[in-house]
Amino acid sequence: MIDLTRAHFFLVWILLFYSGLALAFNNYGDFSWEITLKAVFIGLFGFEGGLVLNDYVDRKRDRLDVEGSLTSYWRPFKSRPLPSGRISPGFALALFLLLSALTGILMLTLPYPNSLYVFLTMLSSCVIEYFYQVKRKNQSFPIAQLAGRMDFALFPVAGYLCYGRPDTSLLLYLLFFYPWTLAHLAVNDFIDTENDRVRGIKSIPVLYGTQGTLFWISGFTLLHYLAALLFLKQLGDIALYGFLLGFLVIGFANYRLLKEKSQKAGLFALFLYHVSLVLYSGSIILDSFF
Repeated sequence: MIDLTRAHFFLVWILLFYSGLALAFNNYGDFSWEITLKAVFIGLFGFEGGLVLNDYVDRKRDRLDVEGSLTSYWRPFKSRPLPSGRISPGFALALFLLLSALTGILMLTLPYPNSLYVFLTMLSSCVIEYFYQVKRKNQSFPIAQLAGRMDFALFPVAGYLCYGRPDTSLLLYLLFFYPWTLAHLAVNDFIDTENDRVRGIKSIPVLYGTQGTLFWISGFTLLHYLAALLFLKQLGDIALYGFLLGFLVIGFANYRLLKEKSQKAGLFALFLYHVSLVLYSGSIILDSFF
């Protein structure tokens, strides 16, 4: 079950989702424990459901894996539970539907129109995730990646909309986070290149090779930095310091990857990208309350 949901990463997903809500509290006024608790579980169940959907859609192709480094990073028991037979596809589908139902019920308890905003955002995220899983198997241009990573980018947006409304802060958060998701995806796929080749998945490394992937990562990291300059105008000093640390962490991750161009460097870079996500999310939360 832990390997299916990647549950050991749960705190990262909660922090990311809650960073959006914390920013909304700061922009719109009163803090609410009730909405906070609802948002924590919406974020947790929603993200875990997306991960289960990912495994369910890819269950047949994942049997073709020839290399397990990325699996070991994401899954503490170091195997994919559906291809290995430890969990049945029927159970995974039922779990996805359960998590989706719990998320939907919690969303409906939010004040209107926030309940509608969050429902539409999370529904869009699921549809985009499914599109990404299917489209990346048959493409010559990375439309699956460019469109599909919006599912991840919408996650803190949904957190914001639990209390806030569509506004400039929300747009700038989305513009800041979206390039990060594209760079992060390419790092993930760089590690998993051999598996993607045998699965027939047209990932960034399969489409553009090592140099093209490194250019993709560097380019979207630069866009991420530039978008941060706009987003930081909405934030305070605590966020500024947290973001600067995040920039340094990602910069070092990219430096190692560009220098070594190895799977080991890719795994280290992926870890640092997740560290940067905690730094960004944590500093937004602290900045919003202090």
